[in-house]
Amino acid sequence: MQPIIDHIEITVKDLEQTVSFYDKFLPLLGFSLDRKTSAYIASHDKHVVEYSHPNLCIALTSPRELLKDEAVHRRRPGALHHLAFKAASRNEVDDVYTKLREMNADIVSIPRLYPEYHENYYAVFFKAPDGIKFEVVCQTPQ
Repeated sequence: MQPIIDHIEITVKDLEQTVSFYDKFLPLLGFSLDRKTSAYIASHDKHVVEYSHPNLCIALTSPRELLKDEAVHRRRPGALHHLAFKAASRNEVDDVYTKLREMNADIVSIPRLYPEYHENYYAVFFKAPDGIKFEVVCQTPQ
């Protein structure tokens, strides 16, 4: 078996606001909005918006009514700390950063080297509107 992720499902606080962000962000990673679907799954009382790509599916879901007012915090046990997407080059990281700025994304850290991780670790960090942290990283020498 290969350690390949098939899909990721993320519960978000405000589905409408978050979908608006992902509609702009995921095409930067090669997702096509033509493959975006949405549904309501009554048995789980949740709305789901799914972005499909041949290599990965990302789904956003609404929270349970009882939990909808809880804050997102990546350091809580069981929480998603962040998702990192692999870039082919540092230029690709920089291009994504430029587009994120045009989207008024919440940039946590501009593209730079992170020698504390290793000498070729070049990344940008940012957050989605609901606080979920992302990274686009290139780990090859330039």
